[in-house]
Amino acid sequence: MNHNDHDSTDSRVDRRRFLAAASATGIAASAGCISSLTGDDDDSGGELGLIGSGMDGRPAPGGTPMADMPDLSGTLTLYSGRGEPLVNTLLGYIEDQYEDFTVDTRYEASTTLANQIETAGNASEADVFFSVNAGALGLLADAGLTVTLPDDIQEHVPSQYRADGGAWVGTSGRARTIPYNTDELSESDVPDDIMAVPDADFAGDMGWAPSYGSFQGFLTAMRVMSGREETKQWLEAMLDAGVTRYSDEFIVSRAVANGELSAGFANHYYIQRVLANDEDAPLATAFTQNDAGAIFNVAGACVVSSTDDEDLATNFVRHLLSAEAQEYFATRTFEYPLIPEVEPVGDLPPVDELATPDFDLAQLSDIGPTIDLMREVGIQV
Repeated sequence: MNHNDHDSTDSRVDRRRFLAAASATGIAASAGCISSLTGDDDDSGGELGLIGSGMDGRPAPGGTPMADMPDLSGTLTLYSGRGEPLVNTLLGYIEDQYEDFTVDTRYEASTTLANQIETAGNASEADVFFSVNAGALGLLADAGLTVTLPDDIQEHVPSQYRADGGAWVGTSGRARTIPYNTDELSESDVPDDIMAVPDADFAGDMGWAPSYGSFQGFLTAMRVMSGREETKQWLEAMLDAGVTRYSDEFIVSRAVANGELSAGFANHYYIQRVLANDEDAPLATAFTQNDAGAIFNVAGACVVSSTDDEDLATNFVRHLLSAEAQEYFATRTFEYPLIPEVEPVGDLPPVDELATPDFDLAQLSDIGPTIDLMREVGIQV
């Protein structure tokens, strides 16, 4: 699976875009029944925040509505590596569309669930595995524990965001970024080469979350692309500079906005969540170019080979690519939708304007050597 072929586009604008401050203080319904998915009933205890910038005048989403998809009937066992606060509203909405359909969801870390499915093999209770990252999906695909998805499902999503052969398909995406404090830094201060960041004047005033899965995925991409030794040197240089550890990347982004840090490492949507709650926060986002710091990872789903109702499981995955579900991911979780008919929220560059590297996302499943390397340099994970 080739990750991204868009880097040859001559008309690409500068990748180091900035996210505009969020202007929305409430939620405007996009269209029809989708309003019940993107309302302001935040079930995350406040962590998600309000819907971000770009909601004013947002067009109705394109794509295929659930009403035009096959009906769902029966009980589906979903192993979800996506957290309950992020997806339970969407799952409840899908259930409500069908009188005889129920989702029995087991929430756990994606890697934990993938390991459980692999251990159980044909005895697994899972019908569908819904992962926060491509790496965990790759683990099951490599083990031969997935069902090939129909062509019409695969074709909903650009080829770089699904597995070769149809073992899994991406449902939403996230870009790696460098959030920075605009009171402390300007655009020209932030390197567009991830390997140059430890040498930046502000490197000692940065934050990271090394226990966070997306950070470990970014390091895995660096190790695969640049080699173990160069990645080790990068980690040691960041530690020598004095980078500060945080528990997650939302906290990193908030610390940047609060002036505790000058910059950090985070997925793009955490910046949007901070700005959604404080449109005047001195926070902007830089993208590196064509390197591990510009990895675009996807959440996604696969049908598990142990399912006893392949049609139901397949049609459920199809629903995750519906107009309603893609609008939900854009406006509720601030992720990139993966069907071209639905736009991302906020002043974000389109996916095809990100300078992402040509990288097989399935390689992110090789995380063990990355964890070993982190521990070797003294990072507790």
